[in-house]
Amino acid sequence: MRNAFADEITKLAIADERVVLLSGDIGNRLFDDLKERVPGRFFNCGVAEANMMSLAAGLALSGLRPVVYTITPFVTSRCLEQIRDDVCYHDLGVTIVGTGAGLSYATLGATHHSCEDMGMLRLLPNMTVLAPADPQEVRWALRAALAQRGPLYMRLGKKGEPKMHEKVPDVPIGCWMPMRGGADLALLAAGTMLPVALEAADRLHAQGLAAAVFSCPSVKPLDTGRLAELASRFPLLVTLEEHSVVGGFGAAVAEWVVDQPPQRARLMRCGTADRFLHASGEQHYAREQFGLTAEAITDRVLAELAPAARALA
Repeated sequence: MRNAFADEITKLAIADERVVLLSGDIGNRLFDDLKERVPGRFFNCGVAEANMMSLAAGLALSGLRPVVYTITPFVTSRCLEQIRDDVCYHDLGVTIVGTGAGLSYATLGATHHSCEDMGMLRLLPNMTVLAPADPQEVRWALRAALAQRGPLYMRLGKKGEPKMHEKVPDVPIGCWMPMRGGADLALLAAGTMLPVALEAADRLHAQGLAAAVFSCPSVKPLDTGRLAELASRFPLLVTLEEHSVVGGFGAAVAEWVVDQPPQRARLMRCGTADRFLHASGEQHYAREQFGLTAEAITDRVLAELAPAARALA
């Protein structure tokens, strides 16, 4: 995902002289091509993220299209005041990119975990929140960010995320993408949980259940049209995210559900628990601690659907 971001931001900067990239002391080699192709439009702002965000706001007020990039907790929670007051309050075209979101940096401990970013930023007026699932969705999200006028936040994985789309999606912000059909339940995956959702669908298929799978990169705004259709069609909707169940993608869906007339669907939310993970380990280990593996999600779905199956028996 990071390589796709670097390649795409370079192409967009070549095509649009307003595009500038601000980095919080990471990615210097990653952006060597950009620095060579568009000299003078890369700024290493150092470990001064709050200042970097205010600088981005000033550049946007000057007619430029700044993209701010660094490790997720340092570009979100560390400078939340500047995002709120300098960027969102003035409805500026600043694109904020957090790399290594969720549990991507699990080996570095809780300071580098980012399971609150979508919750914090979707609270802010004018802010759009995207969670792309693969390198192709990263390219889509960056193009969409620079084509719209207001602030936008997108969270990336760290590295090695598999390609889930053959080509860059051609959908507007606010649309979810069907990845697999099914009639028994729907798995709604935000960001890098999409491969887990597809593996869970395979496991459920082995148990006789056909799970539809959707990639849901648009966390704010939600795809409410699609959501209404799914809530009326399926008995169970399952949201998957590498983010806290408090305030994140599943919480946004839950808020929509309670504001609607009674729906057919029940909602199950799979995300990180409302606690810090004090143990260190690889990303897969961290996901295991929060039940964010295909096996754990399959077990939860089977347990949830078992009473309905017994009632039909």
